[in-house]
Amino acid sequence: MASEYGISVLSVIPGRKEAADASEQVTQLLFGEHYEVLEKNKKWIRIRCAIDDYECWIDLKQHYPIDQKFAERLEKQKFIPVGLDMAGLAIRESNGDMIPILLGSSLPFLKDGKLKIGKEVFSFDGAVQSKHARKNSELLIQHARILRNAPYMWGGRHPFGIDCSGLVQICYKMIGINLPRDAYQQAEHGHGLSFLEEAQAGDLAFFDNEEGRIIHVGILLGENQIIHASGFVRIDRIDHQGIYNDDIRDYSHRLRILKRIID
Repeated sequence: MASEYGISVLSVIPGRKEAADASEQVTQLLFGEHYEVLEKNKKWIRIRCAIDDYECWIDLKQHYPIDQKFAERLEKQKFIPVGLDMAGLAIRESNGDMIPILLGSSLPFLKDGKLKIGKEVFSFDGAVQSKHARKNSELLIQHARILRNAPYMWGGRHPFGIDCSGLVQICYKMIGINLPRDAYQQAEHGHGLSFLEEAQAGDLAFFDNEEGRIIHVGILLGENQIIHASGFVRIDRIDHQGIYNDDIRDYSHRLRILKRIID
C-alpha cells in the first residue's frame, strides 16, 4: 500500500500521545511542517513528523494531505523559516482566510512572497530567516532571546507556549540544524565538553533527575548564563552544579552534560 503524507496548513497542530482530545500533548506541528501517515481511524491519524521522526496522533480534521512527490520535494528543500518576529500572516488566496504564522514555522518554496501547498496558494507578510545566516551561534542566541518570557507549555514549540526541548529544537531549526524532539534525545548529539569553562554561547547544557535521566535542557549564553524554559523562558545563572534560580535562592536543575552542536 502506498504511503500517505500530510502537511500543516494551520498555525499549530497539537500532537497527542494517544488518539483522544484528553490525551497528553507531546509535541506540535507548525505551519509548513510535513509528516508521514502511519495509521488512521475515523477521527485520528498517527503520524511521523519529518523534522525529527517523532510519532504522535493528530485530529483527522487537521490533516491536509499531500502526494508522495510533493513530500519528496519537501525532504530535499532548503526551507525558509519564519524569523525575527513572533509571527507573520499568511493569506489563503482561494478564500482570503488569514492564518497567523508563528516564529519557527516553515515556508516551503516561498518565492516573491507566495508559496503553494497542493492546490492552495498562500501569500505571506512577515519576516523570514535569511538562508545566508545559517549555523551561526550569534543568530541562535538572537532567536532564543526573542522567545524570552514565552510561557512554558508541555509539548509546546512556539512563542505562546513552549517547553525546554521545544525551545532548543526551534532555535536550532532557525539556523538550519534539525535536532530531535526530547531533551534526552538531543543529549545524544554533538560532542561533549568536560568543563563549563570550555563552553561557548550556543552550546547546550543538559540536566538530570535523581535517577540520572535527562529531563531538562537549555542554551548557554556565555558569562555563566543560560536561557531555558522553566515556568517561562528565562535567563538564569549556571555553574558546575547546575542552574541557580535567584527567585528561589536555590539550584533548580542539576548539571549533567555539556554538548556543542555548532562547530
